[in-house]
Amino acid sequence: MIQYKRIYDPQEKEDGKRILVDRLWPRGVKKEDVHMDAWLKSITPSNELRKSYHDGEIDYTEFKKRYKSELQRNSDVEALAGEAKKRTITLLTAVKDVEHSHVPVLVEQLKR
Repeated sequence: MIQYKRIYDPQEKEDGKRILVDRLWPRGVKKEDVHMDAWLKSITPSNELRKSYHDGEIDYTEFKKRYKSELQRNSDVEALAGEAKKRTITLLTAVKDVEHSHVPVLVEQLKR
């Protein structure tokens, strides 16, 4: 099972393996206060793609298309998908609008 939540939300027993999937460390969060098992920067959007989206150079549809392309070339995606078949994983993010971020795109690719 794959689920996601904001890193600011409390840890729950049902979270399983908790993995931060943001390229940058979340503001206002101390590393020692975060309960997580891994930080996978490697499966986040490239800096170039992230900046293009946040600067409004591309819309969400184009962002999703490009990010999917990046994920298809990323070997860590397959490993994480395998992990999700064994146990529950919770993807953690600091983004405010999770539904219009990289997280739903990543979840979709992991479930394939």
